[in-house]
Amino acid sequence: MTTQAPIATNPLRKMRLGDLLVHHGVINEEQLQDALSAQKRSGRKLGATLIELGYLTEQRLLEFLSRQLQIPLLDLSKQQVDPEIARKLPETIARRYRVLLLEENERDVLVAMADPTDLFAQDEVARLLHKRVRQAVVRESQLLEALDRLYRGESDLSDLAGELHEELSQADVDLDEMLQSSDVDEAPVFRLLQRLFEDALHAKASDIHIEPEEKLLRIRMRIDGVLQEQVMNEVRIAPALVQRLKLLADLDISEKRLPQDGRFQVRVGQRHLDVRLSTMPVAAGEAVVMRLLDQNGGTLSLEQLGMPAEVGERVRELIRKPHGLLLVTGPTGSGKTTTLYAALNELNTPQTKIITVEDPIEYRLPRVNQVQVHEQIGLTFARVLRTALRQDPDVILVGEMRDLETAQMGLRAAITGHFVLSTLHTNSSVDTITRLLDMGAPGYLMATALQGVLAQRLVRRICPDCAVPCTPDEHERVWLEANHPHTELAGLRRGEGCNHCNHTGYRGRIGVYELLEIRGSLLEALRRQDIDGFARAARETPGFVTLSQRALQLAAQGITSLPEVMRISGGQEH
Repeated sequence: MTTQAPIATNPLRKMRLGDLLVHHGVINEEQLQDALSAQKRSGRKLGATLIELGYLTEQRLLEFLSRQLQIPLLDLSKQQVDPEIARKLPETIARRYRVLLLEENERDVLVAMADPTDLFAQDEVARLLHKRVRQAVVRESQLLEALDRLYRGESDLSDLAGELHEELSQADVDLDEMLQSSDVDEAPVFRLLQRLFEDALHAKASDIHIEPEEKLLRIRMRIDGVLQEQVMNEVRIAPALVQRLKLLADLDISEKRLPQDGRFQVRVGQRHLDVRLSTMPVAAGEAVVMRLLDQNGGTLSLEQLGMPAEVGERVRELIRKPHGLLLVTGPTGSGKTTTLYAALNELNTPQTKIITVEDPIEYRLPRVNQVQVHEQIGLTFARVLRTALRQDPDVILVGEMRDLETAQMGLRAAITGHFVLSTLHTNSSVDTITRLLDMGAPGYLMATALQGVLAQRLVRRICPDCAVPCTPDEHERVWLEANHPHTELAGLRRGEGCNHCNHTGYRGRIGVYELLEIRGSLLEALRRQDIDGFARAARETPGFVTLSQRALQLAAQGITSLPEVMRISGGQEH
């Protein structure tokens, strides 16, 4: 961090901001009086008021203060903040005076300030820490974001966990009574769960993992497909958390030896979360995984998925056929269900009867008859599908073709006047045919019913706030030469890591798609059940772009990175 600014005795530091700006001709006296009058009415800081009135820009104000006061101007989005150091300033002081502690040594401290002319703030920090204060000037919006990240989340979770641990440690505490108490505000377990869900929403996490070990508790969140963890020493809180979650999901709290699955809805602020919960017995108790579905977000369109225009158009043509089968394939967590819902959005009109068979139902759709599979009582995919065919549907969505009976019924429905959408867990469009043949589906039936296979993955987007140009390293060059020789990647970028992306270099994800339409020589290979011939015909199909090639296009545009391309390729080159 290049912040070794001297502790100057600049007399300008003792001037108030307004006087300083007038003194150097940045604003005139009349503008200052206007701003002071507006400030009295709004109660806002003078600098923010001047910017709001249009008398100067925030960037000009910051550069002026940096130059005149001889202090550094920092970009907090790229600044690594050490939480242990920063939290030496109490939250109330940090927020009241808009200051963030960045560095500390034996002699002095460095603080980031939105208004470095605030003498009261400097004096209060010096009084609390008993050290001289060096200043850096930063954007107020970045400072507030940094304070939100610093003082919420991990520290609050740990504090709440500690509070719950203390309560559980008291001999006269009735755990069941506490967990079932209607006084939510006073129950630490409720507040801990509420903060957990708030942080997950804020970080856009898809899953929360609660994993007890012998001497600690791990809470991990999957953000953009990658787990990020926090470790807590209060291991005794794990049973209380699990028990409360089981009660919310209407599970058997006395059964701790067998896995259980359930779901519940929770409101966090103005947002409604649908939570799918799975418990599993482990050595130190019960582990819990929660899949979070934000019902306020709704379903996406094909364009919002990041699907290339030509792929989206071809998918639309396929799903608007009067009959046939479209399979969406990929591993767990590749966005298959999201794609299916986007396709249903295109088809969902008053003139179209749609029935879905799902396990579980992820999003409620208007005008769509959605059926939840319940295998424990015999309500299987195949049984529901058999009944659905008697309900006169135009479109049927089968959540997953898990067995031969379901696959055969889906294929037969596709050749008897229905359009069928479904998923398979396979790595590529060619592997999908191999999987169906291995299950026992006849090649002639697949050739008649199957219209197309859409294989997909999710890759992480490079964070736009810290993206920099880069070139492939030795390992990446060897991979490119072996799989994609002569590929031009002039726009290759990587993320350096910043506060916006939690120093991962990535923020958000985008879909990568491989669409294979079944026609021509592909049909002949299918009828013969010739897997090698089918793979050969796929490679020779005009306009066929593999997952790896499509991901490379995104890398060449600077949207994703080469390591992400290599990760999703996984040897599935055709």
